[in-house]
Amino acid sequence: PSASLDKDFLYYFLARPEFRTEGAARMGGAVGQQRVPKEFIEGYRIPVPPLAEQQRIVGVLDEAFEGIATAKANAEKNLQNARALFESHLQSVFTQRGPGWVEKRIEEWCDSIMDCVNKTAPVVEDPTPFKMIRTTNVRNGRVDVSTVRFVTEETYRVWTRRQIPQKGDVILTREAPMGEVGMLLTDDKVFLGQRLVSYRADSAKFDNQFLLFALQSGDLQGQIHAKASGSTVQHMRVPDTKNLLLAAPPLAKQRQVVAQLVSLHEETQRLARLYERKHAALEALKKSLLHQAFTGQLTMDNG
Repeated sequence: PSASLDKDFLYYFLARPEFRTEGAARMGGAVGQQRVPKEFIEGYRIPVPPLAEQQRIVGVLDEAFEGIATAKANAEKNLQNARALFESHLQSVFTQRGPGWVEKRIEEWCDSIMDCVNKTAPVVEDPTPFKMIRTTNVRNGRVDVSTVRFVTEETYRVWTRRQIPQKGDVILTREAPMGEVGMLLTDDKVFLGQRLVSYRADSAKFDNQFLLFALQSGDLQGQIHAKASGSTVQHMRVPDTKNLLLAAPPLAKQRQVVAQLVSLHEETQRLARLYERKHAALEALKKSLLHQAFTGQLTMDNG
C-alpha cells in the first residue's frame, strides 16, 4: 500500500464478509483449483478516507476485536473447566470404589451382548423407516440417528433376526474408531452396521446408564485399547467385547452415581450450548463492526 493507505485499514477492509462474498461469486477455474480472478482484485475500489480517519477506525476495531477475543477465550475456558470436572468425577467414581462394589465380566451384567452382521447391508437412496447405525453415529455418549443410511423392510428384518435394537441399549464401536460409546435414545427402527456391538443391561441388577458411564471411564477404555489387534487399523475382536471386567455397586448405589454424573453432564452440555451461542453472537458482532467501519457508521461508542 502507498503511504496514504494504512496497512491495518486495508487488512480490515479485505476481511469484510462482503469482500469475501463478492470474491467467491467471481471464482472460476477447474473444480478443486478455483480462484478469484486477478482482475477482480486489481480493479477492486477501496474507499480511502484521510489517514487520521483510517487510524481512528483501526483503533476502534483493534479495541473491539481484542474484547471479543477475550470474551471468546473466557467462554471456552468455562466450557473446558466444566468438561474437566465431569471427566475427573467420572474417573474418580470408577477408581475410588466404595464398599459393596463387585467386579464381574461385562457379560454377567448384561441380558445380551449382540454384535453386528458381518457384512454391509444393501442400502437404498430414498428415506425409509429402517435405519442403519454406523460407527460415525456413535459419539460422546449418544447414538445420533439424524444422519443414517436407509434400507428396505426386508433388509431390516434380515439384519435384526437375532435381536432388534431397543431404546436404552449401549452401543460400542469396535473399529474406526475403536472405543466410542453411545446410548440409543430412540424407538426408531434401527439396526447395527458393521464394527458395532450392543450391550443390553440386566435391569434387575444393572443400570443401563451406569453401564454407559462405565464404558466411558478410563478403566474400561484402557481395557478396550489393551485388547486392540491389527497392525494398521486397530480393532477389538467380538469375543473380547464380552470379557471386559466391570466393577459395580448394588443397583440403588448405581442409580445415585448415575444421578450425579447426569447432573454434571447436563451442566457441561448447557455450557456447551451457551458457548456455541456466544461464539456465534461474537462472530456476528465482528461482521457487523466491519460492515459499520466501511459504511461510515463506526463511532467511538462502538469500541
